[in-house]
Amino acid sequence: MEASHIQASGSALFGKKGRSIPCSSPSLVAHRCRNQSFSKILAVMAPSRSPQRPPSTTGSVKHAMTMTEKILARASEKTKLEPGENIWVNVDVLMTHDVCGPGTIGIFKREFGENAKVWDREKIVIIPDHYIFTKDERANRNVDILRDFCLEQDIKYFYDIKDLGNFKANPDYKGVCHVALAQEGHCRPGEVLLGTDSHTCNAGAFGQFASGIGNTDAGFVMGAGKLLLKVPPTLRFIMDGEMPSFLLAKDLILQIIGEISVAGATYKSMEFVGSTVESLSMEERMTLCNMVVEAGGKNGVVPADETTFNYLEDKTSVVYQPMYSDENARFVQDYKFDVSKLEPLVAKPHSPDNRALARECRDVKIDRVYIGSCTGGKTEDFMAAAKVFLASGNKVKVPTFLVPATQKVWMDLYGLPVPGSGGKTCSQIFENAGCDTPTSPSCGACLGGPRDTYARMNEPQVCVSTTNRNFPGRMGHKEGQIYLASPYTAAASALTGFVTDPREFLQ
Repeated sequence: MEASHIQASGSALFGKKGRSIPCSSPSLVAHRCRNQSFSKILAVMAPSRSPQRPPSTTGSVKHAMTMTEKILARASEKTKLEPGENIWVNVDVLMTHDVCGPGTIGIFKREFGENAKVWDREKIVIIPDHYIFTKDERANRNVDILRDFCLEQDIKYFYDIKDLGNFKANPDYKGVCHVALAQEGHCRPGEVLLGTDSHTCNAGAFGQFASGIGNTDAGFVMGAGKLLLKVPPTLRFIMDGEMPSFLLAKDLILQIIGEISVAGATYKSMEFVGSTVESLSMEERMTLCNMVVEAGGKNGVVPADETTFNYLEDKTSVVYQPMYSDENARFVQDYKFDVSKLEPLVAKPHSPDNRALARECRDVKIDRVYIGSCTGGKTEDFMAAAKVFLASGNKVKVPTFLVPATQKVWMDLYGLPVPGSGGKTCSQIFENAGCDTPTSPSCGACLGGPRDTYARMNEPQVCVSTTNRNFPGRMGHKEGQIYLASPYTAAASALTGFVTDPREFLQ
């Protein structure tokens, strides 16, 4: 597949409430190739945002760069970068959680000293979320370690939880780190966000360079505020066409991973453009970027636009500077999709690239359904599931577990009416359908966790899940079988007891 080029030049500064200074956001316009031997988009262009653009934000005129290269150039104080270069990057946000936080803190203290101070108490975000609602003493001790460290260092953004019996009694507690980072305004265009979790790439939905790192690297960032990174080359995914009413972003990323394999984007940036991507909400863009690591990607990015700026309007007062790929920026490969022709998908056990049409798996009997996680536990994910249950009017035939990603999502389930429901909330629709009551917000059973974790697979069962990985043992039992699916497909499967194409209920 031939490589092609992208032009989306221009940048602007955004301040409090996301107001641009001085110009509007770009709208991408696709230009088709007139040569009959090519069927791909050859250029994607955006109008200039400002008559004068400094090289630090757009790259040298003689050296076009991709969005990821530009962000890293800004963060390394360089005017141009090449893929493969090793650079020292100044980090804007470092995130860690209860699984990796204690190890990161230990390395920080070992290397910088027991009495050392972190490089910036306002740029470190610490979020307990993985192994929270459990009686496991070691898991609980991890949160204690985080709390002691945050008190010692006066960390500004520590989303603590003390009362495990009633999460609502903890106003600071948020839930799943990746969704909380977005909801609390830590995801901003043009910045660098690193986290001790592989799905930190979720934040790329905001036009941010976001990537997972290990405890050793995080311990160094904690003390120095910078990290040595290799500049990744970029793959571009051009997605055009009207999104069918039965598809969600989960289907799009499963399509992509199935196309390129779990190693197809190893240490590469994955940039998502096209009319379909522009039409996606921020939560759907987060789903898209969340799973780039399942293809081996270093990071995923979506160009920031009015959808991005509107989402951030009441979430941050920090000035940010969006970056956009230049004309003639070099992409390793282009992949083009006509989304209007896609069908609902699943990833069969035991790999995210084991792609199949949902309708091809209709004979697969299941034991349970799980709707939750950073990938599939956002408000819009539950709204989608509720839409299927509402359309059916029937009861689920297998246990259906609901795990909101954050406190805000939990409140939305009980407070927001589902469109077309006559004022019913998700919680009411789920109750009528016979689902389990939505539980305390956390990562839940996505990563398995201690044996008493809610909805953990402690037996070798078959599960349709909105999570992101289906490796052996991922959700608990090593012989469990996990079918990754969109909330539409998960809800449809709950209603039949078999893997089910949601078009059976959505017309």
